Amino acid sequence: MADTSFRAKHRANPLFLRDAELRQAMELLFFAYRDFTQEADAILADYGFGRAHHRVIYFVGANPGITVSELLQILKITKQSLSRVLGELINDGFVSQRTDKADRRRRRLYLTVKGADLERLLTDRQSQRIAGAFRAGGAEAVEGFRTVLRGIINEEDRERVARPARSAAV
Repeated sequence: MADTSFRAKHRANPLFLRDAELRQAMELLFFAYRDFTQEADAILADYGFGRAHHRVIYFVGANPGITVSELLQILKITKQSLSRVLGELINDGFVSQRTDKADRRRRRLYLTVKGADLERLLTDRQSQRIAGAFRAGGAEAVEGFRTVLRGIINEEDRERVARPARSAAV
């Protein structure tokens, strides 16, 4: 079922739907993502980790006790890919897994102290970049930015990120 309420509330000016403007928006996203991830990538490289490791660390930190199945739904990667990355993070002492008390087949994931320290370092660096951009853009631009990003996210995940912002505590 289509999310018509989103489209009804946020009708775009047709001038912004021209090919040149859409291509410019795509280019802005590419460059923004490159620069957003650049510093984190350098930090991760010191640990022999990549962006997949970062995503796992971030989402386990944001959702302590998340199950492997729930993490797979968020990341949209194969079990095999997650198994490799998660195995490295567990073996290196960044993530711990505990058996669910209610269902012994289910494993719950948590950051260790070492993992929480790395997550905080990565998040703090990226937060500084976003905070600077938010200050420069102002409140109205920030809300517009969030609206556009939510519109890009597929419908089934939109609700997940529409939740109020979580606290910075891990």
